[in-house]
Amino acid sequence: MKRKKNKQPKLHVRKGDTVKIIAGNDKGKSGKILEVITSKNRAIVEGANIVVKHVKPSADNPNGGIERTEASIHLSNLMLIDGATGEPTRIGRKLNEAGKLQRYSKKTGEFIKNG
Repeated sequence: MKRKKNKQPKLHVRKGDTVKIIAGNDKGKSGKILEVITSKNRAIVEGANIVVKHVKPSADNPNGGIERTEASIHLSNLMLIDGATGEPTRIGRKLNEAGKLQRYSKKTGEFIKNG
């Protein structure tokens, strides 16, 4: 019997993390990740990459109008902000005391709390 492989990729960010945008029109802004789209390697960051969408009137929304929503940003343009120092840091993985693989900050060497 063939062994099943984990299809879910290991990413440096996850939902709930605070990140800084390092490239693009919103460079320098920071915000919380609302959603991670693993299939496209993109994330939606709160208050960043705002797009304007024109909505046609419908039964639910009789007036229609203009909606402003956050669009996704590629993960390569995001850098995790370390909770201890408040500065952007690169991410590594190593075993913690319980023997479980956990993310850590390469700048400070401390483990990153999940969520």
